[in-house]
Amino acid sequence: MSFSSLGLSEPILRAVAARGYTDPTPVQAGAIPAVLAGRDVWASAQTGSGKTAAFALPILQRLSARPRDRGRFARTLVLVPTRELADQVGESFRLHSRWLPVTLKILTVYGGVSINPQMIALGGGTDILVATPGRLLDLMAHNAVSLAEVECLVLDEADRLLDLGFAKEVGRLLSALPAQRQTLLFSATFPPAVFELAAQLLQDPVRIDLPAAPATAPDIQQRAIEVDPGRRTQLLRHLIETHGWTRVLVFVATTYATEHVAEKLRRAGLAAAAMNGDLSQGARTQALADFKESKLRVLVATDLAARGLDIALLPAVVNYDLPRSANDYIHRIGRTGRAGESGVAVSFISADSHAHFRLIEKRHKLTLTREQIPGFEPMEV
Repeated sequence: MSFSSLGLSEPILRAVAARGYTDPTPVQAGAIPAVLAGRDVWASAQTGSGKTAAFALPILQRLSARPRDRGRFARTLVLVPTRELADQVGESFRLHSRWLPVTLKILTVYGGVSINPQMIALGGGTDILVATPGRLLDLMAHNAVSLAEVECLVLDEADRLLDLGFAKEVGRLLSALPAQRQTLLFSATFPPAVFELAAQLLQDPVRIDLPAAPATAPDIQQRAIEVDPGRRTQLLRHLIETHGWTRVLVFVATTYATEHVAEKLRRAGLAAAAMNGDLSQGARTQALADFKESKLRVLVATDLAARGLDIALLPAVVNYDLPRSANDYIHRIGRTGRAGESGVAVSFISADSHAHFRLIEKRHKLTLTREQIPGFEPMEV
């Protein structure tokens, strides 16, 4: 199957080719014809599956066929859980719209930055609005945008939207949408709350169910290393130096830990930075840019970064602290081993986290050998 066989127009195919895509991924092959046909879509799509292009390409094609009317209206609304994912989705729309015969207005809005430029940008409406729920509600309260003319709603990473406590905000936004619209729901997992949301929103949807490939992908080597909590930073340094990792994304449990671990790594001579929700948007954007450009060797993050980050050629992910949710394990390790590259995902296991890691293994049908690194053998039982 090729992209041209999916019904995409020549300008969209040109953009696809320019990005180096050759064959559609399974989620793209299933979703693109359905979206072009105006159908609702309910897709199980893991990180790294190509889901953003699966909805961006057909949406761009449909919008380019008809000009936008003036007004405070958004024609397509994409709701996302994090600022980082908002930027990634917005950039995908912009890159794929380069050769369209018309210029589409594409805006990305989220909190943590001044609302005034966003209000000004929304003047005259927009074709595509990528938004986090809280900031979108703020903009609606300022009468900067109306959802009354939304033709297509996309809920990207619906499970994460609900996990992060956005259920009430999403409900308020849904009530402002027209009843007649196309709805596309993408979610890596389908807990009961997401099933309820899908049943409420979708009309005779096309179902796309894909296996959770990142959990068992052969290009991600998963390791579990036993170590006492107090020696994790030393072990992390040892692994970075021993394996020559050019970059490593390290997940910790708290905002304080991001700063604490990053500072200890900097004192040891490693270029490291923290990334957490307490940082300004500018600081977070700069840290991520520096990491992508290899100006930083280590980025220490909370689960804020577990989804929505697309970092090419990331060799390693380390679970310094295990994720609270077993589902987040998959989203974390899915940052490496992307686009056919190999990667390694290391989890540090201490005496008090063995039971929790066994739950993670059970959930994802894993059985990982517990390793001990010479010189870092745990003393705590």
